[in-house]
Amino acid sequence: MNADSPTVPPQARRALPQPEPPRPPLWRRLALPAAAFTAVAGAFAYVGAVDPNEPGHYPACPLYRLTGLYCPGCGGLRSAHAFVHGDLLAALRDNAPGVAAYLGFALLWAVWVVRSVRGRPLRIAVTPARLWAAGALLTMFTVVRNLPAGGWLHP
Repeated sequence: MNADSPTVPPQARRALPQPEPPRPPLWRRLALPAAAFTAVAGAFAYVGAVDPNEPGHYPACPLYRLTGLYCPGCGGLRSAHAFVHGDLLAALRDNAPGVAAYLGFALLWAVWVVRSVRGRPLRIAVTPARLWAAGALLTMFTVVRNLPAGGWLHP
């Protein structure tokens, strides 16, 4: 008697395990993380080679140029330059959220690579509460760095 036979009640029928679809080869699973790493490493190499502290290499921040206020990204290139050269204190002084973003990307990239090697997709669950919290932190950072008492946060 076959499990798919009409005489067998539906409760007695067992679902046969479906074969797992074949995984793509390792080189294909690692192609996107490798491309992202290459792009980010290239950007850091360029910023490390072309000093943003020297005038004329990069455009000025439009918000700073128009209003004299520092945006959350002001000092980001100088921070990346110092980070590439191993000066972590200068990188933090120029833009602390930028350094947190560099380290966060490195952690996220490492998780992406490990999951890709294992054949699992990268799933990032960013809840609205986390987005609001990140936005609030960046807003507080921006406000404090533009107050007279926040002069130590100026790039």
